[in-house]
Amino acid sequence: MRLYSIVLSTLMTISAFGAEKKVITPAGARAPVGPYSPGIMAGDYLYVSGQGAAKPDGSFPETAGLQTEQCLNNVKAIVEGAGLTMGHVVYAHLYLKDITAYEDANRVWAKFFPKDGPARAIVGVTKMPTDTPVEVTVVAVRDLSRRKVIPGGVMVGDRLYLAGSIGEVSGDPAQQVQSALDAMGKTLKSAGMDFRHMVFVNPYLTDKMPMDVMNKVYAKHFEFGNTPARATIKVASLPNGGNIEFTGVAIRDLSKRIAVRPKNMPPSPTASPCVFAEDTFYCSAKAGFIPGPNSGIYASTVETQVQQTMRNLLDGLEEAGLTFADVVATNVYLDDINDFAKMNKTYAQYFSGAPPTRTTVQQYPSAERKANEQERWPTLEQISIIAVK
Repeated sequence: MRLYSIVLSTLMTISAFGAEKKVITPAGARAPVGPYSPGIMAGDYLYVSGQGAAKPDGSFPETAGLQTEQCLNNVKAIVEGAGLTMGHVVYAHLYLKDITAYEDANRVWAKFFPKDGPARAIVGVTKMPTDTPVEVTVVAVRDLSRRKVIPGGVMVGDRLYLAGSIGEVSGDPAQQVQSALDAMGKTLKSAGMDFRHMVFVNPYLTDKMPMDVMNKVYAKHFEFGNTPARATIKVASLPNGGNIEFTGVAIRDLSKRIAVRPKNMPPSPTASPCVFAEDTFYCSAKAGFIPGPNSGIYASTVETQVQQTMRNLLDGLEEAGLTFADVVATNVYLDDINDFAKMNKTYAQYFSGAPPTRTTVQQYPSAERKANEQERWPTLEQISIIAVK
């Protein structure tokens, strides 16, 4: 492994199966609070870990606007450390502890992205590492000539990043889901695509949206067994009182879209385990779920659940001829942010050398930690991954 120094950043070059990745660490930045890299350049794309609102001294600005500004300055340092600008950003997630701070955050956002900003999803969550009230994660593209803004999304060549589509607040839950999917469909149509082209979807739903209702409406839009990979996340809140939001990634050339299903996972009407978009491999969020006739979660601690989750994720990677060394980005969803250190200790065992970028949130109030009558435990964590072949 060779270490290079450049202005504003340190780049670590690693190779796995012929794919070169550069780890971006801005000069003077605070050390990561877990086993993750601040940024990774993989091929033409830069993946940036979730950046909180902490200043270099560890303190937080007082107002939501200044907190968002600090987050975006932290993101900017990584983006510029890769030799890019904020104009190269194509996709973003904005996580807010207080969803009512959305308008203040949005005003600051416009200063960093005054024109043709990235596709963006906004999510209200319960808590984040270090107690940051705001967190931002982004994806950027190296070749700016490939970046094209369309209504509701950003195209990069054949790849489309879709902004969050929030369902109508009025109407029954099924109508709300359908309105959000209709908005997503319009974005796809603007890019010359339809739902067949989706490779990854994030459905975010509040406790007012029944999961079975969302799944029933959602499944009608996709081919059974060939659905996108999916991370379905129950969140504390959504902007403007919404109860359902969809965001994700699509690819125009269907010959470059390949769904991958390990043999121990049956076909599903709502999610493929993993899907390729060219050389990028998107995997559904997995939990410590043991598949099979007596399926369920039988581990009572976050450490043992993470172990099973990583086993489930490895099944998808190995089916595609990949390993954890090919992973460039992960999202970790914790039932309780107080399990952060325990999760980190177990998670770190699966990555040697430079770990992938990562965003971690507690997206919803904690569940009661109690086994049911079948001795199954609640989900304490979920992890989704992106790998590059």
